[in-house]
Amino acid sequence: KHSALRTSLYFDTNKNILMQTIIDHTDNKELFTFIESTFETDEDLNKIMHNERGNPNNFNLLIVIVCRCHVVYYKNISQKGIICEKDALIFNFHHALFDFPSMKMFRQNLDYAVAKQQIPMTVVNTFWLDALCDCEMDRSLQLPFDRHRVSDEHRTGRGTLISFQFDNDLSKAFLTYASTYKIKLEYY
Repeated sequence: KHSALRTSLYFDTNKNILMQTIIDHTDNKELFTFIESTFETDEDLNKIMHNERGNPNNFNLLIVIVCRCHVVYYKNISQKGIICEKDALIFNFHHALFDFPSMKMFRQNLDYAVAKQQIPMTVVNTFWLDALCDCEMDRSLQLPFDRHRVSDEHRTGRGTLISFQFDNDLSKAFLTYASTYKIKLEYY
């Protein structure tokens, strides 16, 4: 979703500058590292967190590994991939691509994802089935609008044409201005 998390940085020795490349979001490259480990004591967890903070080998900016998700299970790794109360999730981002203000946006996205997972989909499905049960789905829905549309307007989904006319004085002023400043007027 965020281009900073799809960014590679490398030093171009020919140009003697740092270069940035943003990977297309449709590219199925693995853009982050996912790690699982265990801990038994607070000291073990602190060592893991210290390694996450200070190990320069955790990231590879050349191949766009700028984010790490480290699941740290208390005592043993869950076979079902379920995180329990004493487990820890560590999200680690390379400082070149993720600054402190980005943290708020990341946390909002994370909160939203968690909230979406907690919505019972059967309730959502039932709501929409009830709301749309009498609708004829082969015709346009009568939704509220903010301006009148001509009933025979052809819609392609690619845009809407809006036209208006200028009076003669304003049209002459446009042409004079364009001619004076050598601006080409486009009109259809």
